[in-house]
Amino acid sequence: MTTPEITIATPADRSAVVGSLVAAFVKDPILRCLFPDEETYPRYAAAFFGHLFDKRVHQSSIWTIGGGASVAIWEPPAGSLTGSPEGGLAAHYPADVLARVQRYDDAVHAALPTFPFWYLGVLGTHPDSAGRGWGRAVMRAGLVRAAADGLPAILETSNPANVELYRRAGWEVAGFLSEPVPTWIMQQPPR
Repeated sequence: MTTPEITIATPADRSAVVGSLVAAFVKDPILRCLFPDEETYPRYAAAFFGHLFDKRVHQSSIWTIGGGASVAIWEPPAGSLTGSPEGGLAAHYPADVLARVQRYDDAVHAALPTFPFWYLGVLGTHPDSAGRGWGRAVMRAGLVRAAADGLPAILETSNPANVELYRRAGWEVAGFLSEPVPTWIMQQPPR
């Protein structure tokens, strides 16, 4: 079986991308910390991923495969990693949920390096497409872009099982946050 073509997401891909990510992160520790209620998780997670998509789609840094079944949302070094998620999300969340999202965002951004880097903000594959290597393929597209710029890549994961998966793909643990959930900051040096 051949791998489908990797494409740069456009606004027309929003629904498929957001749907895949909501399904992919259903058991993710940080998403469940942010949105613990089963009833509201789909709506709140869709707002969260939709916000990230909307912020980055015009930067040509969202790679997809399989019609949005696997997605890597990257933030280029010239992008704005600082800045509150509040603006785009306030209309979607009650105050307590917005406060949780803001606390996590603040904690992660305080732990990120101060030098320029490409940031892998989200990597997810719809469960129906898992196990095909598509996640690694869309991740690699961003790594190629980071390498072309001569810059390292950074990500964070709150899923302990992902740490070893990322290590096998060349990432190294560069930091750790214990709150609000254990989160590993990982780096891939420039190639």
